[in-house]
Amino acid sequence: MSNFIGIRHEDKYKQELRAPLTPKHVDRLVRQKKLDIIVQTSSKRIFSDEEYIQAGAKIARDLKKCSVIFGVKEIPEQFFEPEKTYVFFAHVVKGQPYNMDMLRKMKELKCNLIDYEKVVDEQGKRLIFFGRYAGLAGMINSLWALGLRLRESGYHSNLARLKQAHRYHSLTEAKDDISGIGQLIAENGIPHELRPFVVGIAGYGNVSQGVQEILGLLPVKEISPAKLLDLHRRKKLPDNIVYKVIFKEEDLVEHIGGNPFDLHDYYANPQNYRSKFEKYLPYLSMFINCVYWDKRYPRHVTKAYLKKAFSKGNPKLTVIGDISCDVEGSVECTLKPTEIDDPIFVYHPDTEQITMGHEGHGILVMAVDILPAELPRDSSDGFGDVLVNFVKPIADADFSEHFDDLDLPKAIKKALILHRGEFTPEYKYMEAFL
Repeated sequence: MSNFIGIRHEDKYKQELRAPLTPKHVDRLVRQKKLDIIVQTSSKRIFSDEEYIQAGAKIARDLKKCSVIFGVKEIPEQFFEPEKTYVFFAHVVKGQPYNMDMLRKMKELKCNLIDYEKVVDEQGKRLIFFGRYAGLAGMINSLWALGLRLRESGYHSNLARLKQAHRYHSLTEAKDDISGIGQLIAENGIPHELRPFVVGIAGYGNVSQGVQEILGLLPVKEISPAKLLDLHRRKKLPDNIVYKVIFKEEDLVEHIGGNPFDLHDYYANPQNYRSKFEKYLPYLSMFINCVYWDKRYPRHVTKAYLKKAFSKGNPKLTVIGDISCDVEGSVECTLKPTEIDDPIFVYHPDTEQITMGHEGHGILVMAVDILPAELPRDSSDGFGDVLVNFVKPIADADFSEHFDDLDLPKAIKKALILHRGEFTPEYKYMEAFL
């Protein structure tokens, strides 16, 4: 059993203001669960030290008294101490090379590692996540970027009055602003040259739900991918509607051998599939990417396609919101992740280079890789609302016991990557990464 539970100060990014547990969660854990909470002092966290003190926590410069420590992002190697338990987004399960030294240090010190990413239910759905907030912030930013790009192209658009997500005081304020613009679109319509205005969204999970929540504040009509191909042929269309198209796996890829699409086969054998998404791209005004990707999977927006499209003139596609943010991944023109204070760039298909900002000939890309941090108070609240239910069981667990005897909730035990410095059975494959 842990004597003290620690909440660490986030230091990977200067713009990272989130916390895994907020003062309201600490209050519940201290007063109802009788836990001792120590919060590492921070001058930048969205919740002040004083708020945590009023919730019943102690404030300290370090967490040396704590045997279980909760964070959000990766932790620097020098922070780890022997035989302690750490709970955070480790980003190691795919063998990410930039985090292997961190993982080696944790093994060397015989630490326990619980990764939020692997906390899933019986159906494999993640239970503790920031995904919805990545979608919310990503769509706010993409609409803001669209406003800049339209102004650059000479169009008067009310979207130009939008702000980047982190410049709003709250999610409610951002939604109110976008709702007001939605009302103006409904009343005044969309310029003829931009119609039909179509937003394509790849994916339908938590991130996509956040995207659709923001897009739904505009006058939106959802159509299928099949109907998208016929939309441009229709002579009469409403002038005040934004069309939304959700692309699922079967819309994005096809079997190389001509076999019918099979979802389980696609995830088991992605090398047997190729993208068919290019047939939809000429009809999209914006593309929002929310899909999981690794190098085994086909790309959906390639450099070759963009070079060909721009060689024929200015294509309809204006902005890509790459929320998944895999460098040269599903969206190949995402050459780098961007930071909150420099969030967008123009990709120039002719030179395959980028320039930061919204000016220049090419496609505008928004690729911030810590989007939930742009809504730090709201996203921390939502994340902690789920995490708080697992804190006491983790605190009460005796990690000196054999793995089979560990008394942990099933979802947490499945997310235990390291136990006393050794890979647990489900993660033995990771030895190869080291």
